[in-house]
Amino acid sequence: MAKQSAAVPLRVFPGEYNAAADLLGRNLEAGRGGKVAIRDGSGGYTYAELAERVDRFAGLMGSLGIAMEQRILLCLLDTIDFPTAFLGAIKAGVVPVPVNTLLTAADYDFMLRDSRARLLVVSAALLPAFAPILGNHPGLEIIVSGAEGQGHRRLSELMAGAKSGGKAAPTRPDDVCFWLYSSGSTGTPKGAVHLQTHLALTADLYALPVLGIEEEDIVFSAAKLFFAYGLGNALTFPLAVGATSILLAERPTPAAVSRVLREGRPTIFYGVPTLYAALLAGTDLPEKGELALRRCVSAGEALPEDIGRRWEERTGVPILDGIGSTEMLHIFLSNWPGRVRYGTTGTPVPGYAIRLLDEEGRPVKPGEIGELQVSGPTSAAYYWNNRERSRATFLGPWTRSGDKYVENADGTFTYCGRTDDMLKVGGIYVSPFEVEAALLAHEAVLEAAVIGRADAEGLIKPMAYVVLKPGRTGDAALAEALQRHVKERLAPYKYPRWIEFIGELPKTATGKIQRFKLRQRVGG
Repeated sequence: MAKQSAAVPLRVFPGEYNAAADLLGRNLEAGRGGKVAIRDGSGGYTYAELAERVDRFAGLMGSLGIAMEQRILLCLLDTIDFPTAFLGAIKAGVVPVPVNTLLTAADYDFMLRDSRARLLVVSAALLPAFAPILGNHPGLEIIVSGAEGQGHRRLSELMAGAKSGGKAAPTRPDDVCFWLYSSGSTGTPKGAVHLQTHLALTADLYALPVLGIEEEDIVFSAAKLFFAYGLGNALTFPLAVGATSILLAERPTPAAVSRVLREGRPTIFYGVPTLYAALLAGTDLPEKGELALRRCVSAGEALPEDIGRRWEERTGVPILDGIGSTEMLHIFLSNWPGRVRYGTTGTPVPGYAIRLLDEEGRPVKPGEIGELQVSGPTSAAYYWNNRERSRATFLGPWTRSGDKYVENADGTFTYCGRTDDMLKVGGIYVSPFEVEAALLAHEAVLEAAVIGRADAEGLIKPMAYVVLKPGRTGDAALAEALQRHVKERLAPYKYPRWIEFIGELPKTATGKIQRFKLRQRVGG
């Protein structure tokens, strides 16, 4: 049976609707033109200045001959140029495709071919990654953002000479607005196609009723703008209410994040579990009195209970753990302020329904593990140029998440692992996340990932890859201690038969562990 929060009325969109014009226009109409919308390494930009930049970029699309519904690829660091180009393209009716800034030339080559992008807007620091493949795309227009044009046209010069795009393109609510490629945690990325209404709806359904974002908030997302989670955190949500967003161009290391928390004084912070763990393990995290936080959010992967509790003890602010996806655009199942239960992902966000099904497609009972499917108004329309995966993922009003969950007696839901990562030990499902959470509760462990490995008889048993905290050394004695530690917390058959200490776990740029790469190490 499907589970959902109380029904909420969805906004009625006009017949002609442009997402960029909405997000910017509502702030100008409310008299916030002089308020700072974006702060990056170069300074602050007011809502009026952001709107003017977006207008110019929209005008630039016309002068370059890029028409409505054509695609442009954005490979940009988190600076003012990202919202400028993203919103500017949408205002012009052009479809922006933001991509991960930490990929290889082969990845970018695939995305350029797959999207058939007419234009590449790339940060100067990221241009070398494209150098080996630009000859494969002779008709591609290239604009470089940053100090060095490196033989290509510079965004700042083109913007200075661009005229305003004028009135927003006459897009409709169901028109394509932008794409996001899946993170690749399970293999080849897929282009999820999102519609004009999706940005505003994520703010209506999550940011306002669950997160409780307000105009006075200053927000900081360690998750980058190219990631669905970061796009909502740092762009859609603050613009929806007139808040201020801090952008960090550099990698979100614990030192860099701690600096922003201390100096930028954000009131809302969005992270991922691995970052929260690293901040707690390091020495840079500001003390309670140095923080202005009132909300902390985690997504990307399920938050281990131990990390949530230790963060709240250290900072005084609970973490709202939730799950979203590239396909659904943002969080659809979440803990709520005043209703945080660590070790669970909470309850459905208003406007979304979820159901758990077994391998035959039948609903499972509370307490039984099932595949999570979600229904809601922000689901991607389809995967671009991938009919087979579209048909397997988008099932009428339902979208398959690829995650295994169990419903608890109190109506909350607990994450068990990705469908592809689940283990069957002795015919019984074992959640790798459950074993990982037990390992993380040991004082020596910083990170852990559990996969299945065949024993001498060919039977699948858990194997753990463990990253230790600084100053700790892995040996046979510690491995045995960790095994005992898990046995004390879980049913004995769930303990990892093998433990390998590793310096770093393979992850996507959004912090998701790539367990398929770990399986490849053992031929799993």
